Amino acid sequence: MAESVSGAGWLAGEFEHVRPHLASVAYGMLGSVTDAEDAVQQAWLRLGRSDAGAIIDMRAWLTTVVGRICLDMLRARKAHRVEYVGAWLPEPLVEEPAADGPEQQAMMADSVGTALLVVLESLSPAERLAFVLHDVFDMRFDEVGQIIGRTEVATRQLASRARRRVRGAPRPDPDLGVQRRAVSAFLAAARHGDFEALLEVLAPDVVLHFDLGPGREPLPTLVGAGAVAGHVTRTAPRFVAHARPAVVNGAVGLLFVTAGQPLSVLSFTVSGGRIVEMDLVSAPAKLRHLAIGRPLCSLCH
Repeated sequence: MAESVSGAGWLAGEFEHVRPHLASVAYGMLGSVTDAEDAVQQAWLRLGRSDAGAIIDMRAWLTTVVGRICLDMLRARKAHRVEYVGAWLPEPLVEEPAADGPEQQAMMADSVGTALLVVLESLSPAERLAFVLHDVFDMRFDEVGQIIGRTEVATRQLASRARRRVRGAPRPDPDLGVQRRAVSAFLAAARHGDFEALLEVLAPDVVLHFDLGPGREPLPTLVGAGAVAGHVTRTAPRFVAHARPAVVNGAVGLLFVTAGQPLSVLSFTVSGGRIVEMDLVSAPAKLRHLAIGRPLCSLCH
């Protein structure tokens, strides 16, 4: 009995060690914190039913399992998805700056940006899997092919098609300091209703997406610095006092909180020192995984 308990403890320890990586993989493929948590939990259950002693590489084995689970979930989603009213945005992966433990850092370091996740949603399940596992998480094409049931050559072709599709996604500046300066300038201009200052920090062709969730009148996507700046100066006075800095999908963003509850999350894509895309998520179902007052990345634990 003692040996069995010890073995169970070892297995749990091995799983917890690789959990942040599995969560990153699942989130990148699904764009949903809730679904990613389900995928990781399913992987744990499958591990418990397997001959764990025969597994040579636990990380690779679990990544393969999570990949197959996510592929099934993506296929089911494509088959049953109803028409989404308004812009679709992923569930935001949010960290407050103070939440800097090693697991949180690992999770955010591997996170996929919001703008890229939006483009990934347009791919087929197999294309998305091939791109995310190879281009983001460096899995070999033969390993990815085993997950999706394709040859290595066919998997390369899937990733290549996906790569062409995502080429248009804006590339964020890798320097968080540059991002912070742009977002700080945006916040200061919004706070003072300074239209001209907003034009300075917004790229001429900036895009602002809104995901308000079902049951609410959708807002059209805004394109262009003038349209976005006008919207911000009209609406910011009601919300800017509730803004607090956060890291959203690995980039600088804002979390809006009222009465201790998340109101919305605003993510920014900053390129060349200016904001090229903004994504506002206010859909309650996409914010319910956030717990204010503690690290907000529920997948990290």
